[in-house]
Amino acid sequence: MADSSGTSPPPMTGVTLAITSIALALGTFMQVLDGSIANVSIPTIAGNLGVSSSQGTWVITSFAVANGVSVPLTGWLMGRYGVVKTFVASVVLFTIASFLCGIAWDLPSLVIFRIIQGAVSGPMIPGSQSLLIMIFPPQKRGTALAIWSMTTLVAPICGPILGGYISDNVAWEWIFLINVPVGILCAVICWRNTASRETPTRKIPVDGAGFMLLLVWVGALQVMLDTGKEADWFSSPAIVVECVIAAIGFVAWLIWELNEKNPIVDLSLFKSKNFLLPTIAFCLGYAIFFGSNLLLPLWLQTRMGFVATWAGLVAAPAGVVAVFLTPFVARVMGKIDMRLTASFSLAAFALSFYMRSLYTTDADYYALALPMLVQGAAMATFFVSMITLALNGVPPDQVPQASGLSNFCRLTAGSFAASMVTTIWDQDAAVHQTRLAEIIPATGAAFGAAVAQLQAMGISAQQATASVAQLAVNQAYLLATIDFFRVSAWLVLALVPLVWMVKRPQPSEHAVGAD
Repeated sequence: MADSSGTSPPPMTGVTLAITSIALALGTFMQVLDGSIANVSIPTIAGNLGVSSSQGTWVITSFAVANGVSVPLTGWLMGRYGVVKTFVASVVLFTIASFLCGIAWDLPSLVIFRIIQGAVSGPMIPGSQSLLIMIFPPQKRGTALAIWSMTTLVAPICGPILGGYISDNVAWEWIFLINVPVGILCAVICWRNTASRETPTRKIPVDGAGFMLLLVWVGALQVMLDTGKEADWFSSPAIVVECVIAAIGFVAWLIWELNEKNPIVDLSLFKSKNFLLPTIAFCLGYAIFFGSNLLLPLWLQTRMGFVATWAGLVAAPAGVVAVFLTPFVARVMGKIDMRLTASFSLAAFALSFYMRSLYTTDADYYALALPMLVQGAAMATFFVSMITLALNGVPPDQVPQASGLSNFCRLTAGSFAASMVTTIWDQDAAVHQTRLAEIIPATGAAFGAAVAQLQAMGISAQQATASVAQLAVNQAYLLATIDFFRVSAWLVLALVPLVWMVKRPQPSEHAVGAD
């Protein structure tokens, strides 16, 4: 329970402050890292577990959707049990779930453990931010937020590189098992040093029915999107049932939340266009960004012959640029119109996607990485700009609910996008492959000349035919990748008008952060 005297311990100083800050930063680092570390490891995980790469993406989508659904419950948990207890319990459960992921014996068990890992990780980021602010002196809270922000930016750099290196040189299981010693260290230090700073607790009602309905419709929709391709979509009775459950569950959830006195998600916030429009832009922009981060390493490893480490190194420059630019961006954020910075971030994303639509099958590392540098510039402004615009005009007592709702929508949109990306990619590639077969038939002169040329190099006719056919498949997937990024560029650019349809935010009206 909270200290009944109403007094709180003084801010930390010296070595204790440094050690506790590092431990809290590690908590944030683990959670953000696990959102990206598996991206480059999907082909390896899928291969070892004997499933397709598209099924392997369930490892990412299951974590993302569980994390998103858990966000609305975070505020209630912290109010009911205290920030310290909630954060430490979340770290402990996350560590246990990471261990279970590392010992998973097949894809279903791994997906189940990733769902648990995502569900229990909801309080880790807001909890670490709150505790960092709590332990620093008031005049140094800007430093605390800087530590927190830098951690959330460094983790996405390390995720693809670390995940790629571990997959290539150790074993994919260790991308989860490395969390175990880090989690134990974080939990022990944070409990020992912050237990006396527990926040006041109170018995507050929780919208259990609303939360269960949320789980039902989001879960049913996510399963439908994940399994639809393998089940041939609506020709499968299971997919039809999942669609019906998702639709009925969503409508029931809307009705319940709009009439509940203490809703788990305050949908009344959407009545204001100043919250609705930036949230739409935030969610759609993040969904495209999240989907592209999944597709790029998948294409590099399955069609371009990249190992996981190099696929991670292609993605890394985006995070490096974001870390470098963030301190400079922070200095000007309160001085200029946030609609300008939001528009800049969307335009930079669009440029990055367009540059990726110019990829070729013989692109070298520098050609592949250059668009990621541009994406880094977008990342440095995107999250803070969009959250600031969304919270502009929200009453102070509703800011936590609005922030939670915005992040729930963002994370859920990202998980849905990740499920849809591989389906869209494979279907578009199949269309291109059909067109290529029509242009260059297997009995055509060009095909025969290519086979003959390969046979002259010493391989059999059967091997030569298979090699030429594989080249056609790779070309089809390249064309599908180009299509995806070009459409993504136009979609992101189309979001710019939304940010100009809201009023200009007041400087520093809310202190916000983004994970």
